[in-house]
Amino acid sequence: MISDVNTAPPTPAAPSAGRPGAGGSDVFKLLQPYDGLIGAGQSAQAQVLSLKQENTVFQLLLKLTLDNGRQTNVQVSSNQALPLGALLSVTQPSPGSLAISLQQALNNHAALTRLDTQQLPVGTLLQGKVLSSQLLPPTAGQSVIYRSLVTLINSALSASTLIIDSPRPLRIDSLLTAQVQGSQSLNVVSLSGRQDQLAIAQQLAAQQSRQGSLEGLLNALQKIAPDNTLPDELRGSIDKLLSALPTPQQLSNPGSLSNALLNSGAFLEAKLLGGQLHTLPADIKASVLRLIAQILPGAPANPNFNPGVAANSQAQALPTFVRNALGMLNQVSAKPQPGGFPLPARLVQHAEGEDSLENLLKLAAAAISRLQSHQLSSLEQTGRTADGNLLTTWQLEIPLRNAHDIVPMQVKFQREEPPNDDRQDAPESREIKDQLWRVELAFDLTPLGPLHVQAQLIRGNVSGQLWAQHADTAELIASQLDVLRQRLNDAGLSVTDLDCHQGTPPPNGPTKLEQRWVDETV
Repeated sequence: MISDVNTAPPTPAAPSAGRPGAGGSDVFKLLQPYDGLIGAGQSAQAQVLSLKQENTVFQLLLKLTLDNGRQTNVQVSSNQALPLGALLSVTQPSPGSLAISLQQALNNHAALTRLDTQQLPVGTLLQGKVLSSQLLPPTAGQSVIYRSLVTLINSALSASTLIIDSPRPLRIDSLLTAQVQGSQSLNVVSLSGRQDQLAIAQQLAAQQSRQGSLEGLLNALQKIAPDNTLPDELRGSIDKLLSALPTPQQLSNPGSLSNALLNSGAFLEAKLLGGQLHTLPADIKASVLRLIAQILPGAPANPNFNPGVAANSQAQALPTFVRNALGMLNQVSAKPQPGGFPLPARLVQHAEGEDSLENLLKLAAAAISRLQSHQLSSLEQTGRTADGNLLTTWQLEIPLRNAHDIVPMQVKFQREEPPNDDRQDAPESREIKDQLWRVELAFDLTPLGPLHVQAQLIRGNVSGQLWAQHADTAELIASQLDVLRQRLNDAGLSVTDLDCHQGTPPPNGPTKLEQRWVDETV
């Protein structure tokens, strides 16, 4: 999440109601009274060494330099936050208080109210610690403003204090990362989001080293001999899974396509959280997990897991087994690079007897890892773009039945939308913000060979690019582009660009999201 903050304008703050003293001065209370600390009619120079906020009161540690050169440290409480390093002229009106000049404090060079973009160019990441956060007195016609003091801990301005205004309070003692947008504008980046992205990337790399293509499992299930002595419950689950696979013709129907997307396994966890248990029998990921639970009791004994526990408690035992199954069954294959679209085809080595329970178990575990790789890739490619738009990604895989072949079709949807406008304007005065949709398809359909489709839609305008690896397939598709264009026009869409190329699309990689983050243990 990104929130806007601005450096504070260099103007004096309004006096707080109820403060003692007069004539433009502010009285600080000494936490321990000192009688005769500063002589009558004399003043001392004070420097702010530390600042601590407790609710709306601030505790400061001041280093006093008296007229005779003697130095001493005192602690005071105040309703006003002062930047670290601020130099003040202090008098002592009573044994329990010190008086300083507010104007001098606010205009002190130790507090920065603007940034030099020559020294810190736009795009520079600043990191700092929040010292204080105060709600400023409300002003008619303006939104709520919080003023904070932030000590910078990196860049050439390290140890400097920055005064910033923001629409929300900043958490005291928290560390933040902000990107310079201008001399008086910053974008503060959420640390938790950056940590989440790092964790997702690590999980994706580990998950892809275990995954295997879906057709490996489905083809093995198709080849099981009718006379194979499988348990009736397992045989019924296999037949149900294979019969539920859609055909290319069925996916031309919007309702069938919607069901195939929802049952691709990408939304299984969301269904479980939402209590949609009635939809689980058609879900591919749930079906494969059910197969693992039914295969596991009959698989060869292994000291690394308890078959009885796995059979009796699928939800509790299966996740651990799925994470470890491929390693203990000695799968060996080159490790693919994480992320990207489409995921590369990856076949799991066959054990002796393709229909053995041990081999089916290995293939099913690899298929689960494949589906999880798509889910993690979706999370990795979801976030804020460089211009602040929210990008949401759904990546999944749908196995199709094409005659006697199983053809996995990889699908990626992306929605890019501008940030929400929080202004309290009337609805009719708000600008309508358009969403940009992108769709990618990748599949290998006999006899056409590998195909890749990219399309995007905004305001009813659609553009698309198709790639075919076989030259004759590229020529065939190019000859039918006018038909496709007409069908899109008939559907109410305006086609701006439509081309077909031979080969593969240029590598784009996952969406580039800012990965720099602050270690909160500093």
